[in-house]
Amino acid sequence: MSSVASLTLAISAAAVLGILLGMVRYRGIGLGIGGVLFSGIIVGHFSHEYFDLTVRTAEGLTAAGSILSYVQEFGLILFVYAIGVQVGPSFFATLRSVGAKLIGWVLIIIVAGCSIALTLFFCGVVPIDVMVGMYSGAITNTPALGAATQMIHDVGAALAADGADVASLGFNELMVPSAYAMAYPFGVCGLLLTMILIRVIFRISIEDEADRYFKSKAQGKPTISTSNVKLINPDFFNKTIDDLPGVKEGKVVVSRVKRGTELLVPHHDLQLQENDTLHLVGVPSNVGNVAKLIGKLSAEVLTTRGTHITVQRLVVTNSHIYGHPLGSLNLDTRFDLVVSRLIRSGVQFIPTPDMKLQFGDILNVIGREQDIKEAGKVVGNSNAELHKVAMLPIFIGLILGILLGSIPIPVSGVPAPMKLGVAGGPLVMAILLSRFGQTLTFNKMHWYIPAAGLSALREIGITLFLSIVGINAGASGFWQTLTAGPGFSWMCWATLITFLPIFIVGILAYKISKVNYLVLCGMLAGSATDPPALAFANGLYSNPEASSMGYATVYPLTMFMRILSPQIMIIIAVLASGMSI
Repeated sequence: MSSVASLTLAISAAAVLGILLGMVRYRGIGLGIGGVLFSGIIVGHFSHEYFDLTVRTAEGLTAAGSILSYVQEFGLILFVYAIGVQVGPSFFATLRSVGAKLIGWVLIIIVAGCSIALTLFFCGVVPIDVMVGMYSGAITNTPALGAATQMIHDVGAALAADGADVASLGFNELMVPSAYAMAYPFGVCGLLLTMILIRVIFRISIEDEADRYFKSKAQGKPTISTSNVKLINPDFFNKTIDDLPGVKEGKVVVSRVKRGTELLVPHHDLQLQENDTLHLVGVPSNVGNVAKLIGKLSAEVLTTRGTHITVQRLVVTNSHIYGHPLGSLNLDTRFDLVVSRLIRSGVQFIPTPDMKLQFGDILNVIGREQDIKEAGKVVGNSNAELHKVAMLPIFIGLILGILLGSIPIPVSGVPAPMKLGVAGGPLVMAILLSRFGQTLTFNKMHWYIPAAGLSALREIGITLFLSIVGINAGASGFWQTLTAGPGFSWMCWATLITFLPIFIVGILAYKISKVNYLVLCGMLAGSATDPPALAFANGLYSNPEASSMGYATVYPLTMFMRILSPQIMIIIAVLASGMSI
């Protein structure tokens, strides 16, 4: 069997076993997608023992290790890109409302974790190389591992040039990934355990927290209401609908008019008569003001059932009208219908002629069925297009994201420059493109991905990433180091770095700052830039928006600080030890 086929078999076996393990739940609590990591360790161990799978030697990665490394990073890229697309449309509004609070708590977590790691070094528990490797694994941050390994190498080379025994001084770069592998699986466990403990301690209801999140999200956004009003003010008899206060300004829409027993399409030039009943749509205050001016509220029901008038929703999927004002389509005059509201990203708006259309906008229209059908041809109204995944924008986004992640950010006194990396770059770019991409491409391209496609990208990406992280650890002597070497002690000390900061901050943030539990779980996962923990948090509720938002809000700054922190720790340790570099 070829190496590609055997590696695919190993990855698939780890995924199958892990997904089955994640399905095991006790009182509603389970590992979720995190089970793939542990099944990967088992598969990697037996693949190494019985099928000679080797991913790394003293010279570096083997051919199999290089293939696994590529697939692992590609899976991570797909996962974070999907997260960015999901949270992008509402990211900046959330950042303004709760961003500073979440970032403040994350900074406390980072400082506390660094302090615990440095304390272990100064107490003589671990050398420098193990300290930063253990720290990187405890926070489950692979870019931090890379930065720590590079700086251990650079400082070790400088010391070796002066004739120092770098291994005895704690500058063996091979020890960094070894300590990382010991700490990583339990770094994930620490995050999951914290989320579970906080939920149990405070008896948190996921449904209640989700309801609280979406209610808080809706605050400040216009709430659309409807009222039926009977026209009794003679000042508006024989006047057109456009003569009603607030209609031309786009504050109120008349979606139906009932005259006697007949239901009429409310054209803008329709002349109103005494005792006409108007169905008004708008913000409650505007609807109430119009109702007081023209007549009185009516209990009459203006149903379309049994009439030649119908109400339908049309979805904007025609690329030729993206960015065009709604008024330029002239739907009312061309097709004898009225647009009563526009729904975008789940939020309802009163439609105005100058409102520019976007892909996926939903128009609520009233008119004759045949007229609505003809109007649907203009706006698109294609379910196939709505559920079709546009591949070109995805790959353009990945290219731009990887380029962004590759930009070096030099920091004075630090040998290796900072980078957002293959995880941070695609995440940030996806957020920007999903929010501004359609405008930047002059409405020629959209970055919308339907829910099914987004879920597939996210789940495939995280499953590949986790299974390979586990396989690499299992095939690299995880079990031997754990049972026969210092691995168990490293694991135990790393648990302190993982657990104490996030558990304490998690409790304080939930109780003192009243951070929503689902957002808090995303924030805790983001504090370690930990995709497995985010996947677990996303699985708590059917709509993962809240946890994904918490993760994305803190991710960019956290990634920068996590990459910088092991390098600062090395500098502090070197200076405190009196070494000269």
